[in-house]
Amino acid sequence: MAIDFSFPEEIEHVRFQVRKFLDEVVRPCEKAIADSNDERKVLVENVIKMRKAAHEWGLWLPHMPEDVGGMGLSHVAMAAVSAEAAKTRFGPFALNAQAPDEGNMHTLYHWATDMQREKYLMPLCKGTQRSCFAMTEPEVAGSDPTLIQTKAVEMDDHWLINGHKWFISGAAGAQFAILIARTEEAPEVVQACNSAFIVDIPSEGWEIVRDVSTMSGSHNHCEIKITDLKVPKENMLGGQGQGHRLGQFRLGPARLAHCMRWIGQAEIALNMMIDRSMKRFSHGSLLAEKQGIQWMIADSTMELYQCKLMVLHAAYKIDRKEDFKAEVSMAKHFVANALNRIVDRAIQVHGALGYSTDTPLAAMATQARWARFADGADEVHQFRIAERALDAYAKTGSVSGAAGGLPL
Repeated sequence: MAIDFSFPEEIEHVRFQVRKFLDEVVRPCEKAIADSNDERKVLVENVIKMRKAAHEWGLWLPHMPEDVGGMGLSHVAMAAVSAEAAKTRFGPFALNAQAPDEGNMHTLYHWATDMQREKYLMPLCKGTQRSCFAMTEPEVAGSDPTLIQTKAVEMDDHWLINGHKWFISGAAGAQFAILIARTEEAPEVVQACNSAFIVDIPSEGWEIVRDVSTMSGSHNHCEIKITDLKVPKENMLGGQGQGHRLGQFRLGPARLAHCMRWIGQAEIALNMMIDRSMKRFSHGSLLAEKQGIQWMIADSTMELYQCKLMVLHAAYKIDRKEDFKAEVSMAKHFVANALNRIVDRAIQVHGALGYSTDTPLAAMATQARWARFADGADEVHQFRIAERALDAYAKTGSVSGAAGGLPL
């Protein structure tokens, strides 16, 4: 049988190493940071300690190829690593496998010139710089990049860029940005209207207006004003008109990487739900003995199972260099919604305690809510999923090809 749902021994080894690393290094450091109320000095000291330890444990840069200092893990292997790492606050960052740098590393590795790789990719891989990805704009729908209004005009030796961006994660403190801007007004193919540029930060004309505060607080999601920004011609990333293609190349695997991390969060929430139900006594029995609670646990367990299968299958297709857009789109929609439902049920089982900040569930809920629109809103993914199902049926008389193309 070709179908095998077990991990090879080498991946299992890495997965358990990550789990051990979280217990012995990351969680003690997180406790020290929490006990200091995120005091800057303590935060920096412990982040450096975690990242140094990741090198020593051989867990640094798991998602990147070995020729740039990475572990060279496949997407399937990264599903195992990311799901484990995301069970802690700093796990992905300790391994240097955090968004948005993770997606930017993949993008630069495949699209950058030799000069750009040396100047921008290698510092990211070494962990000496951070970056951001600047595409979303307040004036137009973020789910349709062909509407981008930030405009780049070609001059003698540079591009002159003006525009407005927001929710640019990690912008404060980043040393450079990958910026998507319009370079064509009426191309033959509408998707060819944008190009990508690497912007050094700080640069004259690049202004961080504010950190946009969200329902979960301020987390370095910045609004950026771009005024007469000069970008050298050699800083165009990919060819002119390739911005949409580059963005989709980046966002496909990045969406799945989010799902991998969300699985870790969902499993933590489900574990907490079960633990609470087995210890809390009310109205003559433990919560775990009440059918209403059992159904919540059952629904959450089934959804977690579905999440894991969808993510593993999509990762499998990426590793085999097959078309994975449909599978990643379905996984992104389902896992984001499952995460919200599982965390919400965990809060319900905890009652007022779950709503308080005495457990991590309240923070997990506010963080989980953005998952349903980040990297493509639910409704856009549903539209694309339906579009593929209709197209598959029209061509073959069956929806099978749009439902993962599985051999059954």
